[in-house]
Amino acid sequence: MKKKNLSVKKKIHNFYYKKLDDPKIKRIYLNFKKKISSHITNSFCVAVSGGVDSMALSFLAKCYSIENNIKVKFFIVDHKLRKNSNFEASLVKKKLRSFQISSNILTIKKKNKSTNIQSFARDNRYKLIVKQCLIKNIDIILTAHHSDDLIENFFIRLLRGSGLKGLISFSKIKSKVKHDDKIFILRPLIDISKKNLIYIAKNTFNFYVNDPSNLDNKFLRVKVRKLISNLEEDGLTFNKLKLSLNNLSKSNHAVDYYVKTNIKDNSNYLKLTKTIILKENFFKQPDEIVFRSFSEVIQKVGKKVTFARGLKVENLIKYLRSNNNYSKKTLSGCIIQKFENSVIIYPEKR
Repeated sequence: MKKKNLSVKKKIHNFYYKKLDDPKIKRIYLNFKKKISSHITNSFCVAVSGGVDSMALSFLAKCYSIENNIKVKFFIVDHKLRKNSNFEASLVKKKLRSFQISSNILTIKKKNKSTNIQSFARDNRYKLIVKQCLIKNIDIILTAHHSDDLIENFFIRLLRGSGLKGLISFSKIKSKVKHDDKIFILRPLIDISKKNLIYIAKNTFNFYVNDPSNLDNKFLRVKVRKLISNLEEDGLTFNKLKLSLNNLSKSNHAVDYYVKTNIKDNSNYLKLTKTIILKENFFKQPDEIVFRSFSEVIQKVGKKVTFARGLKVENLIKYLRSNNNYSKKTLSGCIIQKFENSVIIYPEKR
């Protein structure tokens, strides 16, 4: 390597090490390092939105890559949902480059969406990043989800009528992107507050993009954020919610055992045709076991990032439990049909 390049490299490394002299930043970094060290053995990638959370994550990830000499990819997703999204993505890329962070912009094809905009953006963001992970042989995606997100998602799912698994799923530090993928999402900041991430972003890169949708009342998340703000005045804290989530998680482990048993004993997966056949006993278990088992097999066949909505799953289960219904139904990319005492599930497109 040329002397000039070595000098630049040393200078930028010193920048990161010097920032870690700040006691608050160092404390958060050590927590971050502890969270990811047991999960990362090779290269990994970082999902960057340009917001304050992901800029803080980018700083921490870069520190970790320097300290451990591990390659890390940074992916900026241009959702094409705002007029200036392309400019913002380029600006984030330029700013990261000034701190010796090389990144790639992934662009979602523009579509006219009037409903579920944030869900559309999230699903397509993961699709693009997963595609790059498969190309570059990466199995870990770091996201900047933090403790404020955890609280918000709990209440959003509560308002939508989520079951036990839905309420606690976001609290996991590591989860699969898709049911049968070997690519995982890692949330190393899940117990760090947004306030602390703002501190890191301002005192390191001193740059982040503001998303105007964070103030738009038409989004449920914004309404929930205001609700939480009022509840905090009445004593709601992250630690109290975390304690409840831990208790719910213990109950979830017990249910999971019986869900796995039901799928193992009462279903057959035909790998060649990507079809699942459910035996009669599959639907004779307790309601929660049937609901979760059925959701699992639907996601496996449909290959969706998220599970099908609870109400749709419940209605379909009621339909299949009826003795006289044999017509085809569709749900979450699957075709479902009853034959005598069995149910066959296969992909809509084969």
